[in-house]
Amino acid sequence: MAPIAENRRARFDYHLEEHFEAGLVLAGWEVKAIRAGQVQLTDGYVTIRDGELFLIGCRINALRTASTHVTPEADRTKKLLMHKDEIRRLIGKVEQKGFTLVPLNLHYKGGRVKAEIALAKGKAQHDKRESEKKRDWEREKGRLMRHKVSSPAKS
Repeated sequence: MAPIAENRRARFDYHLEEHFEAGLVLAGWEVKAIRAGQVQLTDGYVTIRDGELFLIGCRINALRTASTHVTPEADRTKKLLMHKDEIRRLIGKVEQKGFTLVPLNLHYKGGRVKAEIALAKGKAQHDKRESEKKRDWEREKGRLMRHKVSSPAKS
């Protein structure tokens, strides 16, 4: 499951609780643009309207070869497809416990474009700093280990 587009900010800004997979309702020109890699998920978020889920802020830039009779809209709201019982469960958690829905990535599954979304809670500023420190330490630790392995021992 290689991602087409990823939302890396989501893992930095939120504590991710549960992951879900949803289908997307796309127009033909959007599918072509996604296959060409013209998609950006960084500012995307998921909203709930009338018991349905919608992906907002996912930018799909139209290809130059897009049809002349279609007017492509890059920031069009896309409907997410999930089972009704899953949607009801998500709505309950989002309304009650202060969770939010965040898109993590877009990927192919069986030739179709799917979105991985997560039930998430926002991180406080000190949590973000803690995550950054941990990431920096892991990077430094890897660098030290590579340096230790690559330098021959003197005897």
